Amino acid sequence: MKNENLNLTVGNTRSSAVVVCGGGTGGHLAIAKALNEELVARGERTIFIGSSSGQDKMWFEKDASFSEKIFLPSGGVVNKKGLGKFSALLNIFKLAFKCRKIFKEHGVKAVVSVGGYSAAPAAFAAIISRKPLFIHEQNAVIGSLNKLLKPFAKGFFSSYFKPIFSYPVSQRFFDTARIRENLKTIIFLGGSQGAAAINNLALNLAPNLRQKGIKIIHQCGKNSLESLRAQYDKLGFIGDELELFAFDPKIELKMREADIAVSRAGASTLWELAANALPSVFVPYPYAANNHQVYNAKFLVDQNLAKFCFQKGGEIDASEALGLIESMNINAVSSALGGQIVNGGAREIINEILKNIK
Repeated sequence: MKNENLNLTVGNTRSSAVVVCGGGTGGHLAIAKALNEELVARGERTIFIGSSSGQDKMWFEKDASFSEKIFLPSGGVVNKKGLGKFSALLNIFKLAFKCRKIFKEHGVKAVVSVGGYSAAPAAFAAIISRKPLFIHEQNAVIGSLNKLLKPFAKGFFSSYFKPIFSYPVSQRFFDTARIRENLKTIIFLGGSQGAAAINNLALNLAPNLRQKGIKIIHQCGKNSLESLRAQYDKLGFIGDELELFAFDPKIELKMREADIAVSRAGASTLWELAANALPSVFVPYPYAANNHQVYNAKFLVDQNLAKFCFQKGGEIDASEALGLIESMNINAVSSALGGQIVNGGAREIINEILKNIK
């Protein structure tokens, strides 16, 4: 590990700091960003500890709001077998002791974990160092790491388990919200990594949508960008008919343009869409642990405020998806979505954290 990735300060010459740890996927990192924005607004010095793999660097390497960004060579354990699992566990504990050293050198007073495999070293270091550990669980099914750490945590925050805390969505999703009237633009959200099934669905629906005069905004992931651009070119898409992009840190501006979304049902995306009052057809990732994406969105679907379109194998039925899109009462759903999430979830959580460490 190169020193520039650690950015350690010898001696505790600065003010105390709060560590925000975790990530791996955009859902975890969106929570880290929202909570960090609130901490910094309160005058807290923050340090991000994540992984050198996954999406952590892409999100935060250039984020000046953290006083330090530390990316460790951590990896997942759950999907490993045999010696691979043992090796991954050993690596986490080695990194936990490295984090313990980081805590001492930076005067860390508390650790806020947003989950994901890259949370493990700093979260375990909090327990070893007897620093207050606070956990945010984003999903409707508790993840393996959070389930393990919960008994040791000083605070556990969830929008699905009592006591209920409003989801920590960044203010910009509320600021760009609007009530939709009719369908002029559709956004396909496969996440920053992309989703092959949603990418294929967008291509399959594209000719029909263009015929109806509906603009397409499509987040496809960096690995699929060039191939999809070529395929859209073959279909004759030009000018204002299409916005194709891999990743945008200001995704709320893309959402603002759209009247309906087709999206995975990761919790952060789901709540961001709700905050933005954007009606959605959710395509739950079929291989998500404990089918948690279905449970994430079920409460909206049960209220007729969203629809499910289930992926079968590697494909999504285009005719079924189009029927669901066209049958959505966009104005009624958009008007009701704002009541599902209270603005200020991050503030509420940070209030509770700071109350317990000061």
